[in-house]
Amino acid sequence: MTHTNRITTPFTGQSTAAEVLEGVDLRGRRAVVTGGASGIGVETARALAAAGAEVTLAVRDLDAGKRTAEDIAATTEGAAVLVAPLDLADRASVAAFAAAWEGPLHILVNNAGVMACPETRTPEGWELQFATNHLGHFALAVGLHPALAAAGGARVVSVSSSAHLRSPVVFDDIHFRERPYDPWLAYGQSKTANVLFAVEAARRWAGDGIAVNALMPGGIRTALQRHVTEEELERLRAQAGGGGITWKTVEQGAATSVLVAASPLLEDVSGRYFEDCQEAEPNREGTRRGVAAYALDPEAATLLWQVSADLLDL
Repeated sequence: MTHTNRITTPFTGQSTAAEVLEGVDLRGRRAVVTGGASGIGVETARALAAAGAEVTLAVRDLDAGKRTAEDIAATTEGAAVLVAPLDLADRASVAAFAAAWEGPLHILVNNAGVMACPETRTPEGWELQFATNHLGHFALAVGLHPALAAAGGARVVSVSSSAHLRSPVVFDDIHFRERPYDPWLAYGQSKTANVLFAVEAARRWAGDGIAVNALMPGGIRTALQRHVTEEELERLRAQAGGGGITWKTVEQGAATSVLVAASPLLEDVSGRYFEDCQEAEPNREGTRRGVAAYALDPEAATLLWQVSADLLDL
């Protein structure tokens, strides 16, 4: 799946979320940010709230969510920030969140995630990174689809990673039942799934006026790396080409998320993958930039949707 008219913007990898949304009026809009109590989720929520949106932080840790909401309210004039429980690895929690939502939803930012954790399985036997990063967000988006369709012009943001370049979705053994578990391959597979979700949701939901795009936020020091040493991160990135890590601030890391979520520059743009506030170019072998062809493959996207719906009994 390729696009001849690549989307570019005046923003860069150094732009902040606040800069991207400067002058954007989101009053009357409602947004949900998963994982909104830590990392780039906080700054994504802060920027959306500062632009006037009512933002719900969907979080596992309610106390952390409440502290974040209080901080945003204290530092952002007129901010309306709510907190609701959500555990993406728990199907009942996801279903409860979607069932409790009332009224339209204009922006859904699927931001939460787990990275390179030790081998862990959900009660269903699913590999935790795939279950959390993809299946939980898939179930959430499908459950909230009526609210998104009711909004008229809603946007769904699927936060992926350049780690998708590490692995396609291995449909023959998604949950590492046959092959040895590798935390980075599992993470990469889940991040490819985030892009494929955007491709298929964009196709399925176009008639509902829902735009769905994926993105790579950049390298940011957050709790996401809690299972990984800094030396390991440096080794892996150098191994992939391009030398060491160029770190972004959390404000810069949230910029591409809010661009996809709310910028007028992306009106009617759907099914694409962005990095550094631009639509990404195809990946060149040996580099960590761009998007892999397998992550935009419409046949793989359709298959992933069906596999996910079957697993979740949706």
